[in-house]
Amino acid sequence: METQSRFILPTYESDETVASLPRYFTQSDIAQHNSASDCWVSYLGKVLNLTSLIEKHKDSPADIAPFIEAAGTDISHWFKPKSGEFRTMDDPQSGLQKPYTPSGEVLHVLPPVPRTDLKIDFEEPWYKDPQFQVGFVTKKSRKIRLKNMLTKDEHVLEVCCEETLGQIRARYLARNAHAHSYTWKHLRRVLDMTKTLDENGILDEDEEYARLGMDRDDFIPTLHLYFNDDLTEA
Repeated sequence: METQSRFILPTYESDETVASLPRYFTQSDIAQHNSASDCWVSYLGKVLNLTSLIEKHKDSPADIAPFIEAAGTDISHWFKPKSGEFRTMDDPQSGLQKPYTPSGEVLHVLPPVPRTDLKIDFEEPWYKDPQFQVGFVTKKSRKIRLKNMLTKDEHVLEVCCEETLGQIRARYLARNAHAHSYTWKHLRRVLDMTKTLDENGILDEDEEYARLGMDRDDFIPTLHLYFNDDLTEA
């Protein structure tokens, strides 16, 4: 039976298809983009790349300071969950409601009273402008171990539960530039690269391990990667 299973052709997902899929990121992914020259933030499930916005307003340091301070973090606490608008608070001077901006005034967020020194040369505020959105925050991250059966190398990746194996392979390319030349298996079964881990029957059992007081890092599922040339041997 194993001899026959070696010749089952895997279902691949092209790079073009992978690039067209919604992108998901872990908080660890977002945390890597933590500078003025590479600034990502997340809020209410969205991931924004604000690098170009910072570059555009680099001559106004006060306008971009809150973004630089928040780079690589989640800023959902700035917003109302239902409306997606900035939170508000009472302004003791005017008695009006003003935006709650804990890091100081924020670009495109207008005060309760008109001012002549503010730039309002925008159609959409940055937090609603789709040009800045690069993807979504994963609902749940999980770890997998990839074992290269040709080189015997192993890598543990933190991935998103929404990602297909094709998207996970795209992550793995940074560690193995020839990742497209491998067939992925789990428990001797060829995996469908167009499906997620769960859809391939590799279930997330973190909650069960936590219930039993077991460390999930001791039970990371292993995927075996076979170099395709090996699959053609008689």
